Amino acid sequence: MNTYTKYCPNVWLANCQEEHQKGEIIQVANQYGKESDCEVHNLIIKNSKGYFYSITRCDGLNRQTYAERKAQRYADWAQSSSIKSDAKMEASNEGREFLSLAEPIKIGHHSEKRHRALIARNHDRIGAAIELDKKAKEHALKAKYWESRTNDIDLSMPESIEYFTFELEKAEKRQAGLKDGSIPRAHSYSLAYASKEVKALKSKVADAVKLWG
Repeated sequence: MNTYTKYCPNVWLANCQEEHQKGEIIQVANQYGKESDCEVHNLIIKNSKGYFYSITRCDGLNRQTYAERKAQRYADWAQSSSIKSDAKMEASNEGREFLSLAEPIKIGHHSEKRHRALIARNHDRIGAAIELDKKAKEHALKAKYWESRTNDIDLSMPESIEYFTFELEKAEKRQAGLKDGSIPRAHSYSLAYASKEVKALKSKVADAVKLWG
């Protein structure tokens, strides 16, 4: 059975026991045994554990970025928490007609225990509703943040070669400008930061080419 193995952030390879050819469609199983059709791209690693290929899923999941998946997950959690909060708030209306009469608790009366328990239940429900509403708002904010990053391209996509090559060219121009003075340095670390960015992008371009070139 072909299985997924993590290669680097956002990128999963197919660990296969048999050799495959570029463009071949194979089935790869996740940790729960569910298989998906995937297209084989490049052989990345070959060792005693098998052949490791870069792949794209035929159902297009690779094209859904990490940010999109995070945004959807937080949006789902926000909706779930909001629904639960509303349910708790609705449940806190138990005995509303009786409680609206503002009857005092009758100490020693047979109704005392039920009266106190009703108030305690509704108090707990309102507290839970508030906490769930708070969680819903927190999840919604996180979903909004990740939605703002849904156009990001990562190494799990074949188009990452073109994207990171373009970003590297921009970074190298900025680095050169900072070196020759044609671009003013905002602070003493400007050139160091620019050089660090160039180094990081060179690594990403190399990884992208290895995966999808």
